[in-house]
Amino acid sequence: MGVAVITFCSVFLLIGSAGLLMFYRAAMIKRISSIVTQRKEDRGFVATLQQTGSSLGVVVKKLERVIPKSQAEVSVAQQRLIRAGFRKDSAVSLFYGTKFLVPLTLAATVFFTGLGEQSPFIMYAAALGIGYLAPDFWLGKKISSRQKKIRLGLPDVLDLLVICVEAGLGLDQATSRTAEELAEAQPAVADELSIVALEQRAGRPREDAWRHMSERTDVDSVRNLVSMLIQSEQFGTSIAKTLRTHSDTLRVQRIQQVEEMAAKTTVKLIFPLVLFIFPCLFLVTLGPAIILMSESFKEYLTH
Repeated sequence: MGVAVITFCSVFLLIGSAGLLMFYRAAMIKRISSIVTQRKEDRGFVATLQQTGSSLGVVVKKLERVIPKSQAEVSVAQQRLIRAGFRKDSAVSLFYGTKFLVPLTLAATVFFTGLGEQSPFIMYAAALGIGYLAPDFWLGKKISSRQKKIRLGLPDVLDLLVICVEAGLGLDQATSRTAEELAEAQPAVADELSIVALEQRAGRPREDAWRHMSERTDVDSVRNLVSMLIQSEQFGTSIAKTLRTHSDTLRVQRIQQVEEMAAKTTVKLIFPLVLFIFPCLFLVTLGPAIILMSESFKEYLTH
């Protein structure tokens, strides 16, 4: 009995499914064809996007060829960008792109504002020249600002290095820990120290890693620190004492620089005194006397 029921159900399901397939065959074929055509359209859209991207890449390459740059110029620009804190590979292309786009933007501003109607040659030449040199000036300001931050934050970094070394850490571990602790307080110096730690972990010798830091920053105090560390490692002297001595020396130099700037203020005040304050004093003190003398001369001449 059970076998008969199972056989009947199986035959009923087979007949029902065959009927459904025959009845809905046209609808299924239509649906499958719509899905296939949609996929083809999507593939065509993707291909169009790929072609557009390739064409934009060709345009960008052609625009990069407009500005003549040799390999030496690229290396110098890349070194300057690294000193300013821009280490990505796209920084050089972006820098040269700004040297091309900023002059065009200034020239378009001159054209639409009407500044070049009276003397178009001078205005457009000035716009193009200023736009071409503006990225260089901006990059120079960024480099000087970052170097100043490194110079001012180096004594605090040295103090923390001394604490870590005296606590029992090696110089490599102390460098890595100092970079982690001062990432927010002194981000510029911490960034350079983290690069030194990464280079040492990659297997580069300690002397080369610290020399690369001095070359990247181009700061005299960092260069002196690197030379002292290399000498202390070669001669076997205490690194903690060397770091403490260099930190004290940097603080003394900072105090001397402040005193020098304060001593120069007396000389610098001469020019505003002569140009702005003395004429006002002469006008207030001698003005009434000049007026009285002129009135007395008028009365004398009338009589």
